[in-house]
Amino acid sequence: MAAPGQAVGSRAQETCSLDRILEALKLLLSPGGSGSSSLQVTKHDVLLATLKSNLSALEDKFLKDPQWKNLKLLRDEIAGKAEWPQNSVDVTWIFTSQTLLLLLCLKETMLLLAANFNPGKPNPRTPEVAPVLSPDALSISQQKTVQFVLQFVVTLGICPYLMPGVGVPLRYRTEFGAVVQDVVCLDAAPDATRRLYTSCRALLNVAQHTSLGSLIFCHHFGDIAAGLCQLGFCPTKRKLLTPAEEVLTEEERTLSRGALRDMLDQVYQPLAVRELLILQGGPPQSCTDVKTQLRCRAPAWLRRLCGQLLSERLMRPNGVQAVVRGILEGAGAGAAGGSDAEAMAADWKKCDLIAKILASCPQQSLSPESYYRDICPQVLDLFHFQDKLTARQFQRVATTTFITLSRERPQLAAKYLLQPVLAPLHRCLSTAEIPESDMIPGTILVTEEELSRCIEDVFKVYVVGNEPLTVLMDSLLPVLGVLFLLYCFTKQSVSHISDEDEDEALYQKVSSEQGRVEHLGDLLSHCQECGLAGDFFIFCLKELTHVATEDETVLKTEPFSSKSLLELEQYQTLLVEGQEQKLLVLQLMAVLCERMSEQIFTNITQVVDFVVATMQRACASLAHQAESTVESQTLSMSMGLVAVMLGGAVQLKSSDFAVLKQLLPLLEKISNTYPDPVIQELAVDLRITISTHGAFATEAISTAAQSTLNRKDPEGKIEEQQQTSRERPTDVAHSHLEQQQSHEIAPQTGLQSNAPIIPQGVNEPSTTTSQKSGSITTEQLQEVLLSTYDPQIPTRAAALRTLSRWIEQREAKALEMQEKLLKIFLENMEHEDTFVYLSAIQGVALLSDVYPEKILPDLLAQYDSSKDKHTPETRMKVGEVLMRIVRALGDMVSKYREPLIHTFLRGVRDPDGAHRASSLANLGELCQRLDFLLGSVVHEVTACLIAVAKTDGEVQVRRAAIHVVVLLLRGLSQKATEVLSAVLKDLYHLLKHVVRLEPDDVAKLHAQLALEELDDIMKNFLFPPQKLEKKIVVLP
Repeated sequence: MAAPGQAVGSRAQETCSLDRILEALKLLLSPGGSGSSSLQVTKHDVLLATLKSNLSALEDKFLKDPQWKNLKLLRDEIAGKAEWPQNSVDVTWIFTSQTLLLLLCLKETMLLLAANFNPGKPNPRTPEVAPVLSPDALSISQQKTVQFVLQFVVTLGICPYLMPGVGVPLRYRTEFGAVVQDVVCLDAAPDATRRLYTSCRALLNVAQHTSLGSLIFCHHFGDIAAGLCQLGFCPTKRKLLTPAEEVLTEEERTLSRGALRDMLDQVYQPLAVRELLILQGGPPQSCTDVKTQLRCRAPAWLRRLCGQLLSERLMRPNGVQAVVRGILEGAGAGAAGGSDAEAMAADWKKCDLIAKILASCPQQSLSPESYYRDICPQVLDLFHFQDKLTARQFQRVATTTFITLSRERPQLAAKYLLQPVLAPLHRCLSTAEIPESDMIPGTILVTEEELSRCIEDVFKVYVVGNEPLTVLMDSLLPVLGVLFLLYCFTKQSVSHISDEDEDEALYQKVSSEQGRVEHLGDLLSHCQECGLAGDFFIFCLKELTHVATEDETVLKTEPFSSKSLLELEQYQTLLVEGQEQKLLVLQLMAVLCERMSEQIFTNITQVVDFVVATMQRACASLAHQAESTVESQTLSMSMGLVAVMLGGAVQLKSSDFAVLKQLLPLLEKISNTYPDPVIQELAVDLRITISTHGAFATEAISTAAQSTLNRKDPEGKIEEQQQTSRERPTDVAHSHLEQQQSHEIAPQTGLQSNAPIIPQGVNEPSTTTSQKSGSITTEQLQEVLLSTYDPQIPTRAAALRTLSRWIEQREAKALEMQEKLLKIFLENMEHEDTFVYLSAIQGVALLSDVYPEKILPDLLAQYDSSKDKHTPETRMKVGEVLMRIVRALGDMVSKYREPLIHTFLRGVRDPDGAHRASSLANLGELCQRLDFLLGSVVHEVTACLIAVAKTDGEVQVRRAAIHVVVLLLRGLSQKATEVLSAVLKDLYHLLKHVVRLEPDDVAKLHAQLALEELDDIMKNFLFPPQKLEKKIVVLP
């Protein structure tokens, strides 16, 4: 009997068309042809009458219309094979059953059409012709019809039979859903559970066709999943039911469980995650309807089941991304960001929720380690998405997860998150373990892409995350050296004069160590407010104690006869390395003294630590050698600083006295061992004052405080000064620190001049403290002017910086003496000490910004002079001044274009290579600010650059020439095609020449960067970005 049935079915499918089946489905939906919208406004009786009318009309078609005979045969065949009851007194179930049969007919017909389809070979003569469409493809209108049918099937065949709390209730969706909920007769046969099982199984059968499955799962996945959860996992009172009374057999429940898991594996995983979250008890995340919030809570068995299924989704390949997308896209972000992506990116609460989900090990996992071993690589992948809006969300989720896991599971986070992130940096550290035979020149340990990704990930975790967790700090500590070396590498430029930092040295770095020291000083100069710079300075000061008073036993060696040559060589190597380390400390101290401002110390603790380090160094020197003037002055200043704090310059609290008690042992040692009786007596008085918390203070402390503050105050103005000092107690400390470091470092590094030692009672200009605009007097101005010729370096530098500050504040009395100030600054530029001439350079630049038309010609003449009139060092310093002036003038530099550009072009032909490099650096800085005004001299500039880049014998000059091209292209950007139109081809040929023939790698690198800039410019010129804009023209 089966064979004939199958033959009939086959013949029916062969002659039955898709149009006939879809016409039957339309007939069931609306006999009047008005679509589903006409049914949505009906009530109970009208709805039942309409469903009966539709069913009768369909049966009439089958019985009376011969064109429907094949469809009737196919439907009867499928109905005969169906294992569900199709007759009932409930009209809604009869309607649902007939609709399901027609959907199965549609699916079988589409499968047969696809199987018999043979498109044939494409014609090679007409490759542009579209391929033949498969006969099982549905049109847009047909898909719409199927969607309406599926909506009716789910509304009538699944939703009414769900238990309270399972899925979204039907009455809370639409008004039509509330009507359907009341029309369905749950008491009539077949049982509600059997109806639910039939509808879910039939829809899954229809979904076996790809096109129909997409329509089903995209819109009704949640309802089908809710039904399968209820069918397969809802607990039943098995002890009270006999096999005859059970609605579903155990086999059917098992099939439902398997169907649920198969469906979850088949669909788009973020969709599965989102629907499972909704089933677990929360309302749809994109829904704002109040009614949705009032539905029943999901039963416990469903919440546990959804949690288990969500954990399984998470532990699958790419499960982390599926969970993140499921939650974020459900919040309105969309698959690619969506219109609400910006709002979602700022929602940290949702990111914290996802992070907690990812950081919690599910119960199904074999062990926490196996779970995190699978999850952590996927978390790291979230850092590397390219889509901007999606990337922002994913990176925030990844950062929050990273921090949460590091806080809750530090050991596993270190193993599976931190080690992979920092692996490229650790590889850079492990070069010593690679055998020399394997170290072939040009061997790549870490690719640039890996290193760039590593640095970006470190930034996202440590900077964006901003959580000072122990595991994060411990993991970063070993690779800080590599990060610092990378920072120093990125700060390198073709010409050291063209560096953006105002306090950069003017001369080429004598060694890589010196450059690193200066870069470290730059970093610390940005960390003064947080106290990091002060702590590091005190640390270096303590290291300086060991440098200044090295233990003599270290220098004693055994007789050479008792050591082998290898031991001697090793000893000498260690000794040299130790000396290099000490010199680096001295260099670093010199740089810090130059770069740090008076706000380096931010609290009393740092000031006390500074005094302790100073006293320890003085005591150590006293124990190893005879008393020296430098150490005596150092000790006097440190004790004077303590006297200033105790004398009222700082409002001390009880907690501050607890910090000051660290000085008691040192003061006691000084009072017992120091040979100077005045210092001994002051040490005793300071001990008494600190011990009594300031209740007792002698006249000696007040005298020392006044002497340290360098104040002559016969009229009793000390209180006013002290009141001002309370606002910033560390200004005094900084002035003394500059004085003492300038003398302690000078004999050992040669970075400071051999200026005479400043006696304790020397008077510094009172205007070194901050002055308000218009508050200076003629006496103060004269005092500062005299101090600019003071032989003591700190006093002279402080005076120069004070004048610079007054110029910047546009103090009228100072600006009236502009010629004299210019003379003072130019004379101090000749000074050999960096602290002095850098202050003078800053003053000349600020003065030129106020009076450029008066000062600029003199500077250009001095810069353009021969070596006989001015030393090369002076010309280089003037070059730095000119560069700062060009930057300060900005767009106004066009007024002085002619003298500037001609001076720099003449400087390119100078015999001194350093001066040529300086001129090129200034030329590049000028050209990128001229824009279209460069047009008249563009040929001269281009010819100069080409000649220098190809023929100059010094590599530093050739680098500078190529760097000018980079600055030119970078500064002009898209305007380069207009400004440089006449010479763009020549510049391109120059860059290609350098890339091919230049022996210097740095010059090649800069040429390659210039070519990339040029390539971006031309791409944007030839293919401008498309702008979607609407032009509105107002007609006359």
